[in-house]
Amino acid sequence: MTTGVVLLNFGEPAEPTREQVVPYLERIFLNNASLEDADTEEEARERARQLAERRAPGLIEEYEEIGGSPLNPQAEAQADALAGELGDRGYDVETYVGMQFTEPFVEDAVEAAREDGVDSLVGLPVYPLCGASTTVAALEDLTDAVEARDWDAPVAEITGWHRHPGYNQLRADNVRRFADAHGLDLGDPATELVYSAHGTPSHYLDEGSRYDAYVEEFCEVLGRKLGVQDYSVGYQNHENRDIPWTEPEVEAVVEELGEREDVERVVVEPVSFMHEQSETLSELDDELREEAEAVGLDFYRVPVPHDDDRFGSVLADLAEPFVGEFDPGYYQFRQCACAEDRDAMCLNAPVQRI
Repeated sequence: MTTGVVLLNFGEPAEPTREQVVPYLERIFLNNASLEDADTEEEARERARQLAERRAPGLIEEYEEIGGSPLNPQAEAQADALAGELGDRGYDVETYVGMQFTEPFVEDAVEAAREDGVDSLVGLPVYPLCGASTTVAALEDLTDAVEARDWDAPVAEITGWHRHPGYNQLRADNVRRFADAHGLDLGDPATELVYSAHGTPSHYLDEGSRYDAYVEEFCEVLGRKLGVQDYSVGYQNHENRDIPWTEPEVEAVVEELGEREDVERVVVEPVSFMHEQSETLSELDDELREEAEAVGLDFYRVPVPHDDDRFGSVLADLAEPFVGEFDPGYYQFRQCACAEDRDAMCLNAPVQRI
C-alpha cells in the first residue's frame, strides 16, 4: 500500500512578471473575499482583481530585487528529504508539493498522486504556526481537490505542529549558530531579539483562530531555549484591505526600540517561515533593515533553516503515524481545535482531562 504525502504551502511566483504576479494576487484576494462584504461572486471577483492590480507593481518590484522567489525549489528539496527519511524507516511513500496560489497547485499534486496509484493521502502544511488562511485553508483545498475528482482515497489532515521538540531544537540551534557566527551576545542588554511573525487579519482571531497564541508560546519557549528573557514580537501585516490586523506591527516594534538608549542592535528571527521568500528576503532584509538603520539600529536577520538536515526527520515524525497506520495519539496527536469541522489532528490541542 502506497501513501502519498502532500506538503502544502502558500506558493509564490517563480518569475517577477505581471503575467504570473497578477493572477497569483487575484487568487489570494478572492480566497479571502469573506473579509469584505460582497453581494455576489462577480462583485468578489471584481474586488479581487482591483486589489491585485493595485498591489502588483510593488510586489513585482520586490521579486525583481530578490531575483524571483526561491520558495518552490526549497519546497521540492524538503519533499525529497521527507521521502528519503520515510523510505529509510521502511515506508512505501510518494511525496508531492501542492501550493495554494501558484503552480504546482494543490489540485496538481492530487492529480499526480492519483495517476501514481497511491492508496491514501496525508496533507501536511509546511506552516510552523497554524493559521486559518494558511494551514486550515490549505487542507480544505486538498480535500476539495480529492472530492472534485470523485476519488475515494482517504485523506489524513495534520494541522498545528510547532510544538514538535525536534523542530524547536533545530530552530534554537539555528539562531544560536547565527549569533555565534556574527559575534552576537543575545544576553547583551544592547541586543534585542525580535521575533517577526506573519500577520493575519483580526477577523480570523475573532472567529476562533489561536494563531497569535501559538506565536506567543513558541517565542517564549524559543527564548527559554536560547536563554533570552527579554525579547520583542512583531507581525508582518499586509494591509491591502481596510481591516484590522495583528498587532504590534514589526515596523512599530523596531521604531520603538530605536527610541531606547540602551538598545543598539536587533536580531530578527522570522518565526513563521520554513522557506526563504519575499516576506523574508524583501520585507525583512530590505524594508525592515532600512527602517532599523534609519533609527540608528544595527540590523541582523537570522536565515530560515529550510535546509537543516533534521527538518526531514521532523516532517517524517509528523507523517509517520498516518503513513504507518498506528494511533496518532501515540505521538501525542489530538483532534485539532482550530479546525473543529474537519477530521484533522495536531500537536497543539489541549489535553482533555476526565
